[in-house]
Amino acid sequence: MQEIFLNTIQDFNDYNGVETLHPMVSVVHVDNTDHIQACTMHYGLYAIYLKENKGCRLSYGRTEYDFDEMTVTSFAPGQVVTVEPNPEVPFAKFTALAFHPDFLNRTSLGRQMSRYEFFDYTSNEALHLSAQEVEIFRGVLAMIQQELHHAIDKHTRELIVSNIELLLNYCLRFYDRQFITREEINHSVVKKFLSLLDEYIAHKAELEGLPTVAYFADKCCLSTGYFGTLVKTETGRTAKDLINDRLLARAKELLSYDTLTVSQVSASLGFEYPQHFVRFFKALTGKTPTQWRAA
Repeated sequence: MQEIFLNTIQDFNDYNGVETLHPMVSVVHVDNTDHIQACTMHYGLYAIYLKENKGCRLSYGRTEYDFDEMTVTSFAPGQVVTVEPNPEVPFAKFTALAFHPDFLNRTSLGRQMSRYEFFDYTSNEALHLSAQEVEIFRGVLAMIQQELHHAIDKHTRELIVSNIELLLNYCLRFYDRQFITREEINHSVVKKFLSLLDEYIAHKAELEGLPTVAYFADKCCLSTGYFGTLVKTETGRTAKDLINDRLLARAKELLSYDTLTVSQVSASLGFEYPQHFVRFFKALTGKTPTQWRAA
C-alpha cells in the first residue's frame, strides 16, 4: 500500500493537484476523474474535509468512519489514516482546508487548539451536516479562499486565522447538535458505560487497577474525547465524575463491613497505595475513611 506523507502545504497541494497560494494554508476542491487508490496517509498538518460523496472508506486505528455524503472528517498532525476505495463510488469529491500548525504560533487559536477535541475523534464519530450547515461551512471556507487569492500583507495571517477559528467554532456547534439529535444512541452508550463500570469495580479493579475513562471509551468503540463529550452531553457530568461517584459508593459499602481494613478496601477498589485512597475519599466526603466509619 502506498505511503503518503503530508508534512507541508506543498505536499498537500501536490497530492491534490492544486496550485499553492500560501505556504501555510490551503483550501482545495477535488472532483476526481481518477479512481481512488488505497494508501496510508501520514498527517503533519491539520486537515478538515467536507466529503461530498462516499468515494472511499476511512479507518483510524481499528474501526471505520461512518461518514456519508456531506460529512466532515478532521485530522491532526501525527495521525495516520488508511484510505480504501469504495467500489460503489470510485471517484472522490470533497472540499478541504489544510493548515500547518506553525501558522498558529503565537496566536490565541494556537493556544486553544485543545478545545477542538474533534480532531481526535475516530470510528463512527464524523460530523454529519444538514443542508444549512453545509452552506455555513462552505461560506467560511470561501472567505479563507478569497483571502488566499489576495496579495499577502500585514492583515493576511490575522484574517485567515480568525476564519479558521470561526470554522472550528461552527464545528463545535454542529457537533453539539449531533450529540443532541443522536440522543437514543447516546443513552445506550451511557447505559453500557455504567453497566461496565459497575462490573469493573466489582470484579476487575483489584487486579487491573483503577478504572479509567479511556478503558470504557475503548469498550464502547469510541475515542476518549468523543466518549467524554457524549457522556457529558447526556448526563451533565463528566465520565471521570461518574467513575468517582461509583468508586465512592462502593468504598462506603465496603467500609460498612468492620471486618475489612482501610487497606483492604483500598486494594479492592484498585488503588495502588492506601494513602491514595484516603486522599480520594477525603476529597469527596471531607472525611478520611476512618473518620467516616466513626461518624
